[in-house]
Amino acid sequence: MKFSMLAIAGAALAAGVEGFSTARSFNVVRQVSSLKMAEAATEVDKAAALATAANEARGLAMDSIAAAHSGHMGLPLGCAEIGSVLYGSQMQYNPSDTTWINRDRFILSAGHGSMFLYSWLNLAGFDLSIEELKNFRQHHSQTPGHPEFPNSEHTTPGIECTTGPLGAGVSNAVGFAVSEKMAAAKYNTEDHTIFDHHIFALAGDGCFQEGVSAESATFAAHEKLDNLIVLYDSNEVTLDKMAEYTQSEDIIKRYDAYGWETYEIDGHDLAAVEETIAAAKASNNGKPKFIKCNTIIGKGMEETEGTNAAHGEAGVPYVDKARASIGLPEEKWFVSEGTRDFFKGVQEKNGKIYDDWQATYASWKEANPALASELEDAVADKTMPAEDMIADIPEMGGDAEATRVSGFKVIQDIARLVPNYISGSADLHGSTRNYINDGGNFGAGFDKSYAGKNLYFGIREHSMGAILNGIAYHGIFKASGSTFLVFVDYFRPTIRVASLAELNRVSYILTHDSIGVGEDGPTHQPVETVSGLRVIPNLDVYRPADAEETVAAYVSSVTRQEGPTALILSRQNLEQNTDMPAMERRAGALKGAYVAKKESADLDLIIIATGSEVQHALKAAADMPGARVVSMPCMEAYERQSDDYKESVLPSTCTKRVAMEAGVSAPWYKYASKVVGVDRFGFSAPGDIVMKELGMSPENLASEIATMN
Repeated sequence: MKFSMLAIAGAALAAGVEGFSTARSFNVVRQVSSLKMAEAATEVDKAAALATAANEARGLAMDSIAAAHSGHMGLPLGCAEIGSVLYGSQMQYNPSDTTWINRDRFILSAGHGSMFLYSWLNLAGFDLSIEELKNFRQHHSQTPGHPEFPNSEHTTPGIECTTGPLGAGVSNAVGFAVSEKMAAAKYNTEDHTIFDHHIFALAGDGCFQEGVSAESATFAAHEKLDNLIVLYDSNEVTLDKMAEYTQSEDIIKRYDAYGWETYEIDGHDLAAVEETIAAAKASNNGKPKFIKCNTIIGKGMEETEGTNAAHGEAGVPYVDKARASIGLPEEKWFVSEGTRDFFKGVQEKNGKIYDDWQATYASWKEANPALASELEDAVADKTMPAEDMIADIPEMGGDAEATRVSGFKVIQDIARLVPNYISGSADLHGSTRNYINDGGNFGAGFDKSYAGKNLYFGIREHSMGAILNGIAYHGIFKASGSTFLVFVDYFRPTIRVASLAELNRVSYILTHDSIGVGEDGPTHQPVETVSGLRVIPNLDVYRPADAEETVAAYVSSVTRQEGPTALILSRQNLEQNTDMPAMERRAGALKGAYVAKKESADLDLIIIATGSEVQHALKAAADMPGARVVSMPCMEAYERQSDDYKESVLPSTCTKRVAMEAGVSAPWYKYASKVVGVDRFGFSAPGDIVMKELGMSPENLASEIATMN
């Protein structure tokens, strides 16, 4: 886009170009003025192009939301200048290689404003066509209502993170920043820099009102994640009311207190936005960056702008008028040739960065072949097959022990066999037992480094879940995090999104799994919690019965490709089923269910149990020749097996079935006609007493079986 010489001269005067001031030496000034006028012309051209792109992005959003009669118009219109600077100037990316590992990442935490992201992906040259924008929120389109990380339902290029639940995306961004710091520490060398990108997140008032963002902000500051840049769309509006109705804090002072570097700017001033983001990128001072961008929600639509009515699709009736007011032609989904040409130039600039990086990578790979192989396996999510992995882990032995203790032993082998595996805890390493020996601790200060494999999240379960998801989205490491099972509801929303996004790189280690917790009482004794996890689609829930099943559960968690895994482990010791070879128990557990004790006479009863109740089932069946015991550590894995395998484990000819679990009984009626469960809260007493009093014993199981026809 070109301006006249008069416009260029005006811009040059504003910039103080010497060619427009009194000359001390005509020849010198003429040479300098020519150079500076050219620079000024270039900057004016760029500013004009960014401004034009911002308005055309507004047009794309308005047209798409109007066509759908659904969506959120406020953010795409209010943040257009921010998008223009990010995609048109400050971010490094390659639309032709959307999985380039050193690209900057952008997370739209305010996911309801998804047309902001789709518009900019189209303008920036990603494979997201105008036709897809026209199909916004329609079935089978690549432009769903909220951004979705590529999965079996949507494969939209350029989407780094599934967002929608407010506060989650800005917290996921902390996980991205953790992963980038860790990757840089692990793979960069003195001679070659492979990782040095930034993480950008755009969030609104709703994100900062949700508590998870505060948890994550404190973690980010404490661990000095200065590669993280959060842009706050401060438009003074929430959905129901103007923001002042529900908030009165000084958010700049709050983030200053956390330890962030803070800025406050006019979010519609292109120069201010560009200068501030550039400064934030250049500041490697150990502080994450928080940029408060004061904006007008729904800018350009005078009937709704600056009000809570602008948040959604209330502006649809005024779209044509608004388009005209910002200089757009009548043609819908209009993008000028000048804007397309401008972004071709952006792609060329970023292409040079990409090509230089590729040359660096090739040199690094030649100098560090083993490290390169490890990285490439990590990026490709390549692990040894599950069957080979369980064979590589030594047998666990026959002594009774808690599965959390078994898990501590197994996780050492997992870390050995999966070099990109990391783990962390919400201040419970000593109880959940998922610390990786010799893995080092992640972070800044004390004994920590960014190469550490053990993360200390503090007492921040919700943030832990969001950060784990961010690490998984980033695409280098496999991450697990632990707490007591009863506290999983603090971060259940992050597990749901991980399952929806099919994040197989994340798993959850949840110990103290039942009323067997004992003395801490019903506040710490989960009864409904395991079943509450089982109802989440695409989440594998493993509750192993002994050490060998624990091996299979951990192996499954790092080899499964379709989604996340929850590992449910006991506090109390469990007996080992030593009558069955270890490798057979492991292989059976990988399939979700298997025959743990075969009947010695004609089959007339099947006892199904899981976790700590398998030991009771085996004892109860010892004097029942026609009884088969089935251990079912993972319903979801079992349901994926062939019909022939499932029939071999639970033959349809045997309808006399009883299930046992120290938890609510409802899910088990899918497999059994009678369930011995716990459909009430527990009480404070030693764990064995609580178990016995609430029917979790072989004697009670046998008694219940005796009542069956």
